[in-house]
Amino acid sequence: MRRRDLLSISAALGLAAPGLHAATPAGGAAAPGQAVRTHALSLLGEPALPADFTHFPWVNPSAPKGGEIVRWALGTFDSFNPFIIRGTAAVGSALIYDTLLKESADEASTEYPYLASWIDLPADRRGVTFELHQEARWHDGRPVTAADVAWTFNALRQHGRPFFRSYYGDVTEVVAEAEKRVTFRFRDDQNRELALILGQMPVLPRHWWEGRDFTRPILDPPLGSGPYRIERFEPGRSIVLRRSPAWWARDIPTMRGTQNFDTIRFEYFRDNTVALEAFKAGQIDFRTENVARDWATGYDFPARRRGLVKLEELRHELPTGMQAFVVNLRRPVFQDQRVRRALVELFDFEWMNANIFFGAYARTASYFSNSELASSGLPQGREREILEGFRGRVPDAVFTTEFRLPVTDGSGNNRDGIRRALGLLQQAGWRVQDRRLVNAQGARFEFEILLSSPTFERVALPYVQALERVGMAVRVRTVDPAQYQRRMDSFDYDMTLGGQGQSLSPGNEQRDFFTCAKSREEGSRNISGICDPAIDALVELVVNAPDRAELVARTRALDRVLLSHDFLVPHWHIQSFRIAYWDKFGRPPRHPRFDIGLDSWWVDPQREQALAEARRSL
Repeated sequence: MRRRDLLSISAALGLAAPGLHAATPAGGAAAPGQAVRTHALSLLGEPALPADFTHFPWVNPSAPKGGEIVRWALGTFDSFNPFIIRGTAAVGSALIYDTLLKESADEASTEYPYLASWIDLPADRRGVTFELHQEARWHDGRPVTAADVAWTFNALRQHGRPFFRSYYGDVTEVVAEAEKRVTFRFRDDQNRELALILGQMPVLPRHWWEGRDFTRPILDPPLGSGPYRIERFEPGRSIVLRRSPAWWARDIPTMRGTQNFDTIRFEYFRDNTVALEAFKAGQIDFRTENVARDWATGYDFPARRRGLVKLEELRHELPTGMQAFVVNLRRPVFQDQRVRRALVELFDFEWMNANIFFGAYARTASYFSNSELASSGLPQGREREILEGFRGRVPDAVFTTEFRLPVTDGSGNNRDGIRRALGLLQQAGWRVQDRRLVNAQGARFEFEILLSSPTFERVALPYVQALERVGMAVRVRTVDPAQYQRRMDSFDYDMTLGGQGQSLSPGNEQRDFFTCAKSREEGSRNISGICDPAIDALVELVVNAPDRAELVARTRALDRVLLSHDFLVPHWHIQSFRIAYWDKFGRPPRHPRFDIGLDSWWVDPQREQALAEARRSL
């Protein structure tokens, strides 16, 4: 699961789904098997905040409102419907809507009230009921109702991206029981995070969508109930969102002190380098930096030297997931595991880190990196017990050989890796002939690496040189983001740069990442095309883990099996956010553990005036 708000009851009391905690009810503990009303949900123990909390602890509840922040986006857009495959949705669309619950960015897997003011958990643990705020209103003044919630759920599952069908797959029914009361019923009591998953759902206005085709891209600014409305836009170039002064949720505890900018403007660029130059020219106010070279060398300009632009690295505790060169198993050339391992052997991370990334990164060796969910060493204890149930259906090496990525001396002369790669390729039926890698039929080993930005070419091209040294013919093709998304949705690629982000509580989304059903469903996030019955079964074990200890063991087992197949060439990660901004902002004393916390920043009028005066003298 990705992000949550709050709810928790002791699992020992049997009051919530296995592993799900709800805040202890006022007046003491409920009896075992009793239904409970609560204000917060958590997967990792009691939530930190009580029912009467007034604001999140990292925000300034008295933060001033006003001013504008200008941000940037890459590519283009032609739609304000981010929930479907068709079209390219504009950034910032989520700010139009409210969700049922609000994730705490300072607690793992914990959600607190937003559209819903209370949560009811039934005694049989096979459902969840949300009681909506009486004050919740759409921007046109009409109330947000349980019927809107039910309509949204059905629209997303029936017509939205394939992700929603797997994410909500264990819900059997949604019922609007009253104007402000909606109940979801579950297939069984095993999916421990399903109530929190539903809490993340953005709610759409049924009355606005009536008469409109939900399956088509739209450029009519949608109606929402969230903190911002779309004020104006130029398709593919810019979008301006204005804060709604009558936003119903501005003073509820989960929102107080946040969403402080009067306007948020996104400017679109086709190239990251141009976007950086726009930031340096003062056309953009804030950016996160994901390119190590730019972070090390790209910010040496007069305004930065005078202190008008600030650079910071904010440490975080987020799982970093997996970024990688991902092969498409739907292509015959990649179906042999020995071939895939040869591709891993030819990737010289140490040289890249020293010569391209300024030593900024650590190698990623797990799909669940930077978390307790990552496998390591040989399987032990409960993890081994789980894997024993799959013996004969998973590679034998899972039990006997620790997964390790190759390590080079960083010189760029990866002779050992080339030797191992050639041996593997020969075992798989490939041979070098006239400096060309060919199979028994004389067909050359060739493929294309598909990219969405020229920024990634500096990573792909050195890798291509290594692949060419063993006789492969590899092309790099960079396309615009819209075309890239279309090709990804239809699985029209050989290799690409991708992967899966992860959270501290993996669950339903793993189906979309790794299962057979999703390998064939256009628009899914199973970009590798993984289809293995053992992996399907391990995913279901993760989804239905009864408690935290079992979730950790099951996730490690899944991680270990995925790694053993070499479905991808792992990249790297960093344990901090790199941010650059013009010095016009006020901000709380600290940021939350799992986020930058930009939604709690504000424009400081004195700093903004001083910045404007200083820039006139540049």
